[in-house]
Amino acid sequence: MEEKIIQMQQLVDLLNRASDAYYNGRQELMTDYEWDAKFDELKRLEEETGQILEDSPTQKVSEDNTEGQKEEHEFAALSLAKTKQVGELVKWAEGKPIWISWKLDGLTLVVTYDNGKLTKVVTRGNGHIGTNITHLAHAIQGIPDHIKYTGHTVIRGEAVISYDDFNQFLIESDENYANPRNLASGSLSLKDPEEVKPRHIQWIPFTLVYTDEDIVSWGKRMDFLKENGMNTVEHELITIPDMEHVQTAIDKWTELVTSKKNPFPVDGLVIAFDDTEFAQTGSITGHHATKAGLAFKWQDEAAQTELQEIEWSCAASTISPVAIFTPVELEGTTVKRASLCNISECERLGIGGKGTSISVIKANKIIPKVIKVDKTVGQLEIPKECPVCHHATEIVTSQNSGTRTLHCTNVDCPAKQLKKFTRFVSKEGMNIDGISEQTLARFINLGWISEYADIYHLKDYIQQMARLEGFGERSAANIMKSIEKSREVDAGRLLYALTIPMCGIDVCKRLLFAYPLQDLITTAIHAEQSDFLAHIPGIGPEKSASFINWFQQVKNQEIVQRLLEEVNVTQTSSQPQGKKCENLTFVITGEVYHYKNRSALKAYIESQGGRVAGSVSGSTNYLINNDITSTSGKNKKAKDLGIEIISEDTFIERFGNNEASTPIIEGSLF
Repeated sequence: MEEKIIQMQQLVDLLNRASDAYYNGRQELMTDYEWDAKFDELKRLEEETGQILEDSPTQKVSEDNTEGQKEEHEFAALSLAKTKQVGELVKWAEGKPIWISWKLDGLTLVVTYDNGKLTKVVTRGNGHIGTNITHLAHAIQGIPDHIKYTGHTVIRGEAVISYDDFNQFLIESDENYANPRNLASGSLSLKDPEEVKPRHIQWIPFTLVYTDEDIVSWGKRMDFLKENGMNTVEHELITIPDMEHVQTAIDKWTELVTSKKNPFPVDGLVIAFDDTEFAQTGSITGHHATKAGLAFKWQDEAAQTELQEIEWSCAASTISPVAIFTPVELEGTTVKRASLCNISECERLGIGGKGTSISVIKANKIIPKVIKVDKTVGQLEIPKECPVCHHATEIVTSQNSGTRTLHCTNVDCPAKQLKKFTRFVSKEGMNIDGISEQTLARFINLGWISEYADIYHLKDYIQQMARLEGFGERSAANIMKSIEKSREVDAGRLLYALTIPMCGIDVCKRLLFAYPLQDLITTAIHAEQSDFLAHIPGIGPEKSASFINWFQQVKNQEIVQRLLEEVNVTQTSSQPQGKKCENLTFVITGEVYHYKNRSALKAYIESQGGRVAGSVSGSTNYLINNDITSTSGKNKKAKDLGIEIISEDTFIERFGNNEASTPIIEGSLF
């Protein structure tokens, strides 16, 4: 008995530390698979011994420790019981109609409205007390300022970041996060909404907790949220929850995950009774209500295999170990490699050398993971030099988490520029289709790319490329076509693609509005003062200094010169072609009907010397909204500030026709 109690205490400590790291934006200490397995082991030991230790995770909700003013929840936010068996799900449903929805992998936020107005946003915290982050509401997409319903309303939803937005953030930022949930968690700890906004956190409601209206159906409660302008989590009704119907539905939702058709990270499905009154009849066991809902998590298929080698892959900031093993079939696909993340993870698992026996899964049906070492053979060999540039490596230990990672000591190592190369080929940059960040990493590790111009010489490696895993002659040929197409490039795209610090799309546009590209570069190179470009609207001394300092570095001049030898740059005339909107600032909201879209209306305003802002402020002259009587936040603010709200028709009457001027192509600049 004593031995089991000691084992239980070790599990409690480990699970709580892992949970704390998971929910508070730090590096994760174990996979979901491992956490679930250890949690189940703890539950089994508790049942065997009849004892539950203090602070056991089986008896409490996992907690986020977001800093700020604490607030008690009006309705406790308990966690859900879970299952991995369809049969258990069917038994739980008791033949009653149920709804299936995504179990989104983010942070739960509880949002409250009174008299149609947003009154507070609170994190889940420990389920009973959370942190008030109402000041960040405007920086989180999907939380309306006002809703039509004027009664007391409480809604739970998940704050998530899409995979695309997560990858874009990593490209444009020096910060390093393991996954979208990590980034969302870290972002909600920030104080300044302007810092949070660029991270594109989206709040997706998953349940209506309370309303003064008597709405018994879960489905109709979700309809209520939609009617009040909210984008709810995807959901599907199963009227007959028997094995056949439930299995078919689970298979369909699983396919959306494995085919990567869902844009947001998920870690399972949520099952809820349509009859919300029946759902409230369950008892509270441990840290969940038995009928309030059920979490279905996929049963990970594990396979045992043998390690062949450790490949050390250079990425933006670290040199990461990748396990290469004898191929195994998992979830209908052949798997033969899995990231081991860092040295600490290798040491935790007990990774050795060739011949080490390991077990692997595809976590959440997608990501290959080594979950345990069954038998260690030999020792892990950590490289002394970088596999890309061959400079010395060093092991760095994080002061916060204690994680040990391998780094290249060469600040100019091409592998450290991965995020820059990713931005270079991005849709907003050179728009080279078919080259992902993972593909770039492989090309860099193979020594094919060390600077931007090298991308235009990849044709020299087309035969080797066609033989790479996951490629083929067609893929290689398509990449070459996309590269050739990108040789004709607009100046704005090229400037953005260079990844000059503090030089995003808007800054590039403003700079090129003031100067043709060739003159802009020449001006920056020869500028005697770092604030020489600060007079340009929206630039200022800090952005000016960043741009000029970058171009005054000889190595950057050489990189740009070699790139310009590979491409033909054109520039759209950015000078106003009229003065009908001169010195006026507009904000556009709602649908447009005469223009193709809001971007076309914006282009016309700018062509007439005007400016379009994203939000209403004291400097706004007009708010364009075809629904003048709307009670939207922008309309209300415009009225409060005495700003005139005009329709699209009125705009055209006052400021001219509805066709934006045709861009003028000035031809090659170099």
